[in-house]
Amino acid sequence: MTKRLVLMLAIVSALLLAACGQEADYETIQIDQVAEKQDAGYTVLDVREPFEFDQGHIPGAQNEPLTGMQNGDFEGIQQDKKYVVICQSGNRSQQASELMLEEGYEFVNVAQGMSSWEGNVEK
Repeated sequence: MTKRLVLMLAIVSALLLAACGQEADYETIQIDQVAEKQDAGYTVLDVREPFEFDQGHIPGAQNEPLTGMQNGDFEGIQQDKKYVVICQSGNRSQQASELMLEEGYEFVNVAQGMSSWEGNVEK
């Protein structure tokens, strides 16, 4: 009985570890790589709400709030462009990246967000 319990616990532990180790099906970059991606032709896609975007954003960024994407609104996002997806801290950009992946867009996600941005901002 004890051997069976130990074996079952080992199997469950292995399955849990395997599930936690799965990586996203898209690339995630660090905040200091954003300018490099812009130079390579990517458009910064800021998924914060408009009032947050208006308080300061990366120069040249396009604002497409996550809330719109969650409601199926991808109107301002073009299939033939490449995007760098950013938010305030990295949580919303990850959610937006999942949605964009489902829709077939070409993009990279930023692990951090505007709270870590040290470059110039536009208002």
